[in-house]
Amino acid sequence: MQTIGILGGGAWGTALAYTAHQAGRDVRIWAREPEVAADLAAGRGNPTFLSGIELPAMAASTDLADMAGVDAILSVVPAQHARGVFETLAPHIDAGVPVMLCSKGIEKSTLSLMTDVLQQSIPQAVPAVLSGPSFAADVARGLPTAVTLACEDKPLGEALVKAIGRPTFRPYWSDDLVGAEVGGAVKNVLAIACGIVEGLELGRSAHAALISRGFAEMTRLAVSMGADAQTLAGLCGLGDLVLTCSSTQSRNMSFGKALGEGRKPEDILAERNSVTEGVATAPALIELAERQDVQMPICQAVNEILAGRASLEEAMTALLSRPFTQEGL
Repeated sequence: MQTIGILGGGAWGTALAYTAHQAGRDVRIWAREPEVAADLAAGRGNPTFLSGIELPAMAASTDLADMAGVDAILSVVPAQHARGVFETLAPHIDAGVPVMLCSKGIEKSTLSLMTDVLQQSIPQAVPAVLSGPSFAADVARGLPTAVTLACEDKPLGEALVKAIGRPTFRPYWSDDLVGAEVGGAVKNVLAIACGIVEGLELGRSAHAALISRGFAEMTRLAVSMGADAQTLAGLCGLGDLVLTCSSTQSRNMSFGKALGEGRKPEDILAERNSVTEGVATAPALIELAERQDVQMPICQAVNEILAGRASLEEAMTALLSRPFTQEGL
């Protein structure tokens, strides 16, 4: 596990690359943008996606063939673009190379989790999932962070933990890939909802209620797909949910806050150079929940708003008009 490849030169990919570098690993970064690869390779940091952070020069290019021979990969490619990147990467990856999936989403066209997309595109790779409460800038600055690293093979998972772990970046091993993936995907949609609550100035009580009831939705869906409920109570579920729903440093929450303040989705997205994963995940999530026969009213409300089928007021009224029920349902 000496040579680590990083797919994606955005803020999170750059932060993970720097973390692996600081852990003593040889890092190779693939970036879609030539200017990002050039800046990283020259030691100019990543002013495009992670400004204000000084970084050492790290090997970076726009050629996926440069991933050949790496011992492990951290994939930070946005969920809706992962399949195309993986298919191009496949000829360069040896059998048994672990790919830690760090993007949080559901493929819209197939309703597939990222582990399924990986196995369909690079069948010789070994899937793992890295997920948890972690802002890129915090990790890049060396601030204390803990995440889940899910891998079915415990010895391999422990080797990956040792390869990228540091005193201030603490991966905790789990064998529950589905739980880690579902938690990461659902929390982005719930963060949009929390942002809307913030933008509408509905108060901290509403904010806390939304996180709690959203966590119930997240757990219901994950368990229906075979996950362990205990996984969702950990870093990759509740931990990530609390962080993402509590700070406008989150792209998803800041997007929701802007919605709550009356702005249009397309105008908010047009100003951004980074992906707001919850926007693309919402319709796929609701379709997946329907397939699993799972009720997710908060996520459904977000999807209705994003699709233009309900105003903020209509969605809020629908939620508050639901029948009273037993907690846990």
